[in-house]
Amino acid sequence: MMRVSTMGSYLSGLNLMQSMQSAIDHTQKQISTGQTLLAPSDDPIGAARALELRETLAGLAQFDRNAVVAQNRLSQEEAALSSVNNVLQRVRELALQANNASQSNETRAVIAVEMREHLDQLVQIANQSDGNSRYLFAGHQQDVAPVTKSGGTYSYNGDQGQRMIAIGAGRQVADGDSGDDVFFRIRAGNGDFVASPDAANAGSGIIGATSTVDPSAWVPDNYTVEFVDETNYEVRDALGANVAAGTHTDGEQISFRGISFDLSGAVAAGDQFVIEPSPYQDMFSSIDQLATALETAVSDDRASAAQTNTINAGLRYIDAAIGNVLDVRTQVGSRLAAIEGQVDSNAELALISNETLAGIEDLDYAEALSRLSVQMTTLEAA
Repeated sequence: MMRVSTMGSYLSGLNLMQSMQSAIDHTQKQISTGQTLLAPSDDPIGAARALELRETLAGLAQFDRNAVVAQNRLSQEEAALSSVNNVLQRVRELALQANNASQSNETRAVIAVEMREHLDQLVQIANQSDGNSRYLFAGHQQDVAPVTKSGGTYSYNGDQGQRMIAIGAGRQVADGDSGDDVFFRIRAGNGDFVASPDAANAGSGIIGATSTVDPSAWVPDNYTVEFVDETNYEVRDALGANVAAGTHTDGEQISFRGISFDLSGAVAAGDQFVIEPSPYQDMFSSIDQLATALETAVSDDRASAAQTNTINAGLRYIDAAIGNVLDVRTQVGSRLAAIEGQVDSNAELALISNETLAGIEDLDYAEALSRLSVQMTTLEAA
């Protein structure tokens, strides 16, 4: 029969009471904090999972802050583009108003004054900042005014970069557009070609609507339509080769190689009309050219035709500029919608992560209180 010493029995009871007291302290801390995990040793796997979930939630919170920044800048850009559209629409109205035989040199000059006011407004919008001293349309060069004027030339000082902001895991969105894309890289003419009269023309031929009838037949090149006499013309390419010929009646179209343009008015023998691929042109220079044309006094049919041709070309460009602004606004709207959808997705993921984290960390008070009662009873018995 084994004999247990009094000291051994005492130490065993003391260890039991200390162990129970430690367990009670642990349970009481759980109840006071409402947390199951007080230390990683309580549940190493659960603690690792909880850390992962907290990192996920922190990332989602940062994505939401990024989304707010992107939303603010894109909303400001959308408002600026709306103002640009309003300016272009007003300039278009003024050009149509001036392109009327009832206008005099004096009234056209008055119209030009208002047109130049809108030109200055357009430059101001292009140089608008986001409220944090960062220009909206400067690309990555956000501390540089994107548009400046030197003499009669307008220059873009930014770059074509777009700052990409992360709004979700693997999801980025551009928070703006470069001024080069918005204001400078707009095709003149109808987007395929530009038709313009030679400055030395003696007649009063006026170019009307232009169109690309058959894109597959259009061969981009510099063409010259020269009238041999008042009705017959020849078309030569940049190398001087004759590619077409025909007879023209006032108001009819001239067509070749898949394109056509209306021509009205009296033409003279030797008059030339140049057809070239549409170059890029900026809004500011185009409006400046329109205003200059309106400021130029006309006294004969030849000068009047030259002025009308400039106004018509300006109107075609403004239509293209309005279309370009609409395209950019559509892209901005798509980004704003994408941000809104991603924020909602982030919120759903955050809700699931919080629920999962709560399942790992949050205390079951009923179980803990029951356990505390058992522990205290056991301690008292010990």
